[in-house]
Amino acid sequence: MRLLPPKPFYYEGGERAVLLLHSFTSNPNDMKKLGSYLQQNQYSCYAPTLSGHGLPTEDLLSHGPVDWWQDALNGYQLLKDKGYERLAVVGLSLGGVLALKMGQESQVNGIVTMSVPMYKEAAVLKERIIYYARRYKQLEGKKDQQIASEMAELDHLPFDSLTDFEQIINRTRDQLARVVSPVCVLYGELDDPSYKTSAETIFESVALDQKAIKGFAHSKHLMTLGKDMNAINQDILAFLNKLNW
Repeated sequence: MRLLPPKPFYYEGGERAVLLLHSFTSNPNDMKKLGSYLQQNQYSCYAPTLSGHGLPTEDLLSHGPVDWWQDALNGYQLLKDKGYERLAVVGLSLGGVLALKMGQESQVNGIVTMSVPMYKEAAVLKERIIYYARRYKQLEGKKDQQIASEMAELDHLPFDSLTDFEQIINRTRDQLARVVSPVCVLYGELDDPSYKTSAETIFESVALDQKAIKGFAHSKHLMTLGKDMNAINQDILAFLNKLNW
């Protein structure tokens, strides 16, 4: 079975714009419910597909943080080209790292981060890739023997992009004081404890006093589709509504 790659989406809803950035090994579909909710509340949203995501692992590993950062910048510019003078950025995991980097290097009205890693090693990211690869091949309908053979071949692929990913996390963390936009930091209490630590690091390090941090008791890593989804959507909307547009 050939899987169709997920497509970016743009929801036009009002004069205020939000850039939605998905997580590592994921795709824009994870942001659709949030995007639809924001659209219903007069926000226009755009969610790009980060390069290589939603494709076979071999394609994903051929891209890295330089490409993903460019995808975020292109999404930012797309909203600018549509006439939105100011915009906010909402990012999940990898998307949250990119959102913080955008807050360091571009003019944004506000930033929301969810499940953002500030301490991640390439070896741990490789485990995520291995899980993604196996799951993708299962969805393709491949048999166990073929999957096992192809998984063995993965070790021969270059994993340089994961080291680059680790480095962009570290650089973004080290420059958090450069973020001067209002920030809302969210994390799932059922996620790995390192994400709570990361959330606290972000909250303590950003410069502006207009910031908030909150954990959600029933949420794992993929907060946009978990049990707390409705409460999270409402909190994000409330934060956006308080920004100085």
